[in-house]
Formats: sequence, structure tokens, C-alpha cells
Amino acid sequence: MPATFNKLGLQFVYPDNWSVDETEALEGAASVTVYSPGGSFWSVSLHPRETPPQELVRSAVKALKQTYDELDAEDVTQDLAGKHLIGSDVNFYCLDLTNTAQVRAFAAPNYNVVILCQADDREFAEIEQVFQAMTFSLLSHM
Repeated sequence: MPATFNKLGLQFVYPDNWSVDETEALEGAASVTVYSPGGSFWSVSLHPRETPPQELVRSAVKALKQTYDELDAEDVTQDLAGKHLIGSDVNFYCLDLTNTAQVRAFAAPNYNVVILCQADDREFAEIEQVFQAMTFSLLSHM
């Protein structure tokens, strides 16, 4: 049975065996991260409308580049739940494993939204559809 997150003006469903980290929200940021049992994560954060989605994607990819030495990023667009998302698909090495991250951003009525999901490639193949379902659920409630 899926669990539902409904705080900070965000609503989405996620697997009930995943854990929610609201630490950043408790510190004043409009952000929440949900972790799979294997350590992969899906994160959503709200940003002022003054910061364009393209800038938010660039900032997220830049932060990943500062963390991981070798990184490949490819710009993408995606239409999901009636919303147009821009973003980047990112591949990198961490602890001798290949990893994939997907950054997506879009404009909502009162703020701009960034979604970041990340997993090592073994787990990513298994849970990519879960990430997509969580994103679809979020978009459906906006």
C-alpha cells in the first residue's frame, strides 16, 4: 500500500517501505527527500518563481559536477501529467559503481519545482518506474 506525503504544499504517493527525510523542511527549506531501502532517493524542492527552471537545472548539475569527478550530462525534456519538464540525465561513478541521476524542473503557479532522483545503475533499472510514478503523483496534485 502506498504512503502519502502531504506537507509544504506538496502532495505525492511513495512506497510505504521507503523513508521520508524532512530535515531540510524543518530547517526552513521547502524540500523533502524519500529514500528507497537500497539507498536510492527521490527529492523535490520548491524555489521562487524568479529563478527560471533552466537555472535550477543548471545549478543542480553544477552541484553534481562539484561532487563527482567524471560526469556526463544530457539535456532532456519530458511531458508528464500535462506538465512540460526540462532537465538533465546525468551519469557518473561513485564508489566504483555507475550511477544515474535525473534532474527535472518546471514552473508551478506559485513557485518553480525541481525533482532529483538518483540511484546506482543496478537499482535504477529496478526502480525507475517508481521514480516516474512518484513524479506523476506530484504533478497530478499541482
